[in-house]
Amino acid sequence: MGDRDAAFADYFAARSDAMRGTAYLLCGDWHRAEDLVQTAFTKLYLVWNRVSRHEVLDAYVRQILVRTFLDERRRGWWRRERVGGEAAEGHAPPDSPEGRLVMLRALAAVAPRQRAVLVLRYWEDLSIEETAALLGCSTGTVKSQAARGLETLRGLLLPAYSTTEKGNR
Repeated sequence: MGDRDAAFADYFAARSDAMRGTAYLLCGDWHRAEDLVQTAFTKLYLVWNRVSRHEVLDAYVRQILVRTFLDERRRGWWRRERVGGEAAEGHAPPDSPEGRLVMLRALAAVAPRQRAVLVLRYWEDLSIEETAALLGCSTGTVKSQAARGLETLRGLLLPAYSTTEKGNR
């Protein structure tokens, strides 16, 4: 294996699990997340010789990952999952494993672009400016998409948790 391939293999080994976690939050399916990560790293490998700033690789791969997710959603390759009654019936505390599942189901019901903003801002802890640069939009768009996405999440989660709180009183 040449130096190019060794450097790429090292980067993949070090960062693929973190990118898989981000991909899972975007799509809500571990198998699909694997496919997204594989596609993102394949695209990275194709331009590996031209990538000169290896200190910003994470941001670059994250950008490829999010754009691949959004492109596939636009093409209609994925069906949109709805939380529906499942989240409303999930009377689990938010910090429990069951509560995380309710949260992930709710996140899967958020529109793809809003979901991408929420994942980048609150999971990846990127700034508004970094998120805007990664998505190729304005900071105002990031703010409005985050606000709408959070509003949708609250609407999906509040019925489940307000019922739980009432039952605990």
